[in-house]
Amino acid sequence: MLDVKLIIENPQEIAGKLAKKGCKVDFEPLLKLVAKRKELLVSVENAKAERNKLSASVPQVKKEGGDVNAIFAKVKEIAAKSATDEAELGKIEEAIKDFLMPLPNLPDDDLIAGGKENNKVIHEYGKPIKFDFEPKNHVDLCESLGLIDYERGAKMSGHGCWVYTGLGAQLEWALLNFFISEHLKDGYTMILPPHLLNEESGYVAGQFPKFKDDVFWIGNSEPKKFILPTAETALVNMHTNEILSEDELPKKYFAYTPCYRREAGTYRTEERGMIRGYQFNKIEMFQYTTEEGDQPAFEELVGKAISLLEKLGLTFRVSKLAAEDISASMARTYDIEIFIPSIGIYKEVSSVSTAHDYQARRGMIRYRDKTTGKTKFARTLNGSGLATSRVFPALVEQMQQADGSIKIPEVLRPWMGGLEYIKPNKK
Repeated sequence: MLDVKLIIENPQEIAGKLAKKGCKVDFEPLLKLVAKRKELLVSVENAKAERNKLSASVPQVKKEGGDVNAIFAKVKEIAAKSATDEAELGKIEEAIKDFLMPLPNLPDDDLIAGGKENNKVIHEYGKPIKFDFEPKNHVDLCESLGLIDYERGAKMSGHGCWVYTGLGAQLEWALLNFFISEHLKDGYTMILPPHLLNEESGYVAGQFPKFKDDVFWIGNSEPKKFILPTAETALVNMHTNEILSEDELPKKYFAYTPCYRREAGTYRTEERGMIRGYQFNKIEMFQYTTEEGDQPAFEELVGKAISLLEKLGLTFRVSKLAAEDISASMARTYDIEIFIPSIGIYKEVSSVSTAHDYQARRGMIRYRDKTTGKTKFARTLNGSGLATSRVFPALVEQMQQADGSIKIPEVLRPWMGGLEYIKPNKK
């Protein structure tokens, strides 16, 4: 949630920043609410002071033999007026919150306005592979090697679902184990969060209200619950309504979960197979930091995602997203995109983002400054580390051999029983 003070101080500047994200907003209704809130606060405080003054005068009036009934009547009258003002103040506060809640985060100043067309590639690793044989796409490779059963996945659950089988299941699990081992090595704490989250968790993450219809809701649950679309939604709620000590920060977490999304792929070539589905596996990295620790944490998360792909030996690039292409709750995002030879394009396997204090404000996640003793809002950052549903197809395509086999990256072999190649069954 945006800091309302920033809007009050310079509404035009904040409106201009939001416009870079494609969000046009008129702050005049909000400023009227803020002015009315200020008026009511003054009225409530003055009434409180007047009541205290009158109440304090009662002993002296009694001592002097005066009539205190008039004082009690006046106190009662002021209390009634104050109660009305306080009720109105509560409504105003709720209206201000309702106005602020749908607003996206402010993009960082250096971000270019606009959408995908203005994204900028800032790092490349490897070059798109040129095969000296006729390469297969990942769907045909996975089916011919018995790694994925798309037909039975669709039979069980419909389009956008698949079944990992045999060495395919092992390869998927090898990727997840490799990612987990790397994060543990870097000192991150592993979390296995619940997959069913309450409605408030979606608001704290900033995914609601805008993307409220993009998740799977559980029917007949009270309170309402949804299935997490990403572990970020759970991890950002780990410390809601808490005040952490500065010495606790940064907190570094990672979580493994399947992710569940209502939007799945189409039958377009670039979304066939595993490229986009209703359910996929992902390791999510997450950090809580101080204000000063925000940028170093962002660089660390980007570096970690890059390192994973480098160790796999896969061709990829890093893109700095334009303001309108980053998600509503984020201020900056770098996408790590992997090359998929069969479609000749790069697809995102990790988005590393910082929300600054946007999510922390929504969840009242604070820390106490050890120098001043004052509380400040924490900074929250996240990044995929990594999502397998695109690493897997990119890996099998990039590592395919002329004989139809797949070379297994060396870092994955400990979880594949030492196997170096997945070869076609000769039977």
